[in-house]
Amino acid sequence: MKEKKRVYEALVDGAMEGLTGEALYDFVKMRCPKATSKKIVRASLLALTDPHLKDRNILDVIYALAIKHRLDDGVLDDGDEEEPDEPAPFSQAVKQDISRLS
Repeated sequence: MKEKKRVYEALVDGAMEGLTGEALYDFVKMRCPKATSKKIVRASLLALTDPHLKDRNILDVIYALAIKHRLDDGVLDDGDEEEPDEPAPFSQAVKQDISRLS
């Protein structure tokens, strides 16, 4: 929990200094070198639910960072990694139809 708080504080401090996007991400990584993208996304979600943070611009910057890294890395808030979708296997009837068309 201590590390999450440090990442959270770095995130908010950087956003308050006017950093956005990759500059904010790099700032957080500089202050918390062990922070993973997943931890930064979780700290972002913590910041977005903090009732003391009311500045719309800061919240927008943190939200954008969380979304970008969540989508880029496939990070889910429950800690699971997304599994790639596998195509459904063809049924025997479909295989026969395909072979007839060939």
